[in-house]
Amino acid sequence: MNVILCENVDNLGEMGQRVDVADGYARNYLIPRKLAVQADSATAKQIDHEMRIIRRKEEKQRAALTAVADKMRDITLSFQMRAGDEDKIFGSVTTAMIAEQLKEEGFDVTRKQVILEEPIKSLGIFSVTVRLLSGIESSVKVWVTGLHDEVTTSAEDEAEETEQAVETTDED
Repeated sequence: MNVILCENVDNLGEMGQRVDVADGYARNYLIPRKLAVQADSATAKQIDHEMRIIRRKEEKQRAALTAVADKMRDITLSFQMRAGDEDKIFGSVTTAMIAEQLKEEGFDVTRKQVILEEPIKSLGIFSVTVRLLSGIESSVKVWVTGLHDEVTTSAEDEAEETEQAVETTDED
């Protein structure tokens, strides 16, 4: 069945594109969810009308996402991770962690929209790209700082307590 997409559909196409799909997929999924309209049965005027509606909707969506991208450029995310020698962190900062913090900041972003060539595995400041829509991208600063190791601090506390106990027995 030949349909025109009303919205972007993953692994199928973008809004306004004319695609050929299985009849059942169009009848049972795309058309009821208003993701597509049938192109074969509609007259040329109806298709043009649908395309104008789709383009207006896409323009509004692009304008809104451009504003979101501009706001997102000012964001700096901070992660505290346990670090070892040479500023290498245990584990890594992943796209899911970045997307979660962006959601906490009020941005509706999935981990698939966060573009990392490889996970962040060291301390420092990194620039991460977030793709909101094709052609609309923003960069976010990610600051990875070290977290004091709990084992080290507890060992230091024990050493201090032992020193104080030795000093107390020396005074007696």
